[in-house]
Amino acid sequence: MSKRKHYRTLLEQRAGHIVPGVYDALSARITEKAGFGIIGAGGFATVGSLLGGPDIGQSNMRDYAEHYGRICAAVDVPVTVDADTGFGDVHNVTQMVRAFERAGVVGIMISDQSFPNRCGYLPGKEIVPVEEMLAKVMAAVAARTDPDLVIIARTDAKADHGLDEALARCRLFIEAGADVAKPQGVDTPADIRRTIAEVPGPHPATLSQAALNRHADIADLRALGVATISLPSLGLFAAAGAVNGVMADLYRSQSLATVEPRLLPLAEYNAIVRLDERMAEEEALREEAQRIATTATLKQA
Repeated sequence: MSKRKHYRTLLEQRAGHIVPGVYDALSARITEKAGFGIIGAGGFATVGSLLGGPDIGQSNMRDYAEHYGRICAAVDVPVTVDADTGFGDVHNVTQMVRAFERAGVVGIMISDQSFPNRCGYLPGKEIVPVEEMLAKVMAAVAARTDPDLVIIARTDAKADHGLDEALARCRLFIEAGADVAKPQGVDTPADIRRTIAEVPGPHPATLSQAALNRHADIADLRALGVATISLPSLGLFAAAGAVNGVMADLYRSQSLATVEPRLLPLAEYNAIVRLDERMAEEEALREEAQRIATTATLKQA
């Protein structure tokens, strides 16, 4: 079964699969090694890791595609990603879907914000007319070459226009061909129950530090029947917190001994990056090359 078919199967289970957010290929491998079966990569973590900046539309489609491609190549589990607003009009959406599909992603989320996109929990967002978003959804569906690639249409309407408008948009997104429709900011159990009841298809829930207030935990969301539970900034904040603490303590103490116990052991790091596998492959190629060279020499003799 392909990764995309597997991802669709997981969505249909409505089992609340945890989707930790990663920020690069190394954090993806660490997450896979921990045992998680789906990985998420989003704009917040991408811009933070690539530019050291906030998620306010500072990157572009090609940078995202290259970044996501490295993440997908590093792991054997499905990777679902964020595509901001689609990076432009319907033609840009078409190019984005094709680039992200080549990168190996299993799911692409597009939002109905106006450009420049910003984190869904930041103030100052504006949404485009629903007809504009519907055209993007249809363009995304038409652009995919693998019918198992999941198109996720997100609306940011709730913040300024209310839940009714957000759910109405979600229903239209599904009608336009989206596989999943997500109303951003639907975080309370009551709102999630209503969303599941009124919007066809699996519901992807979110637990984000950017939301500031947490209304439910993983067990609560699973009890509601959500399909997935995304923690989009988890890896980024975990890494930033660890590096911030180590660097501050090293500067304060001027001694490696004060921070060394908090560093990942070299052997464990080498296991994550699969050093032994690469060395074994290298040795096998050398042996085969030597065999070929020896055989050729004997024939010439």
